[in-house]
Amino acid sequence: MAAQNDAKFTVPGLSIEDGHKVANALQDRLHALNDLQLTLKHAHWNVVGKGFISVHEMLDPQIELVRGFIDELAERMATMGVSPNGLPGALVEAREWDDYGVNRGSVTEHLTALNEVYNGIISSHRDAIELVGEIDPITEDMLIGQTGKLELFQWFMRSHLENDAGELNAK
Repeated sequence: MAAQNDAKFTVPGLSIEDGHKVANALQDRLHALNDLQLTLKHAHWNVVGKGFISVHEMLDPQIELVRGFIDELAERMATMGVSPNGLPGALVEAREWDDYGVNRGSVTEHLTALNEVYNGIISSHRDAIELVGEIDPITEDMLIGQTGKLELFQWFMRSHLENDAGELNAK
């Protein structure tokens, strides 16, 4: 059932039902990425110890990239006739994941926790790719591009946690 503010249209070539189904999947991604950019900024402010400056400065470009992804998702939703909801209360109500558990902490503590956050974000982005890929290749392409960049950044973070044998150190 369409939300009260949803339009009676979607993009050409899709039924209203399919367009709104895709947009609703994007709403979940919108919440997840809004949460991610806040979590990244929190880590940016609270990371301490050896390697602080490299991690502190590594996070800002990722935050900006994720904020761009959020805007891209919201605008795609609006294009499909669904009103994006970026309100904090809606995000908190829809969350199915635990809050980030590190406050002031070492580089290793934050990067280990962020690695887990990225595992969840990337997995759920891949689920959305599968869902929308059956309906809308334009949205699928957008999510694929975002996922590739999220995976690349996770690799950057993991490089700080990886030992010479290619294993992730857990703390």
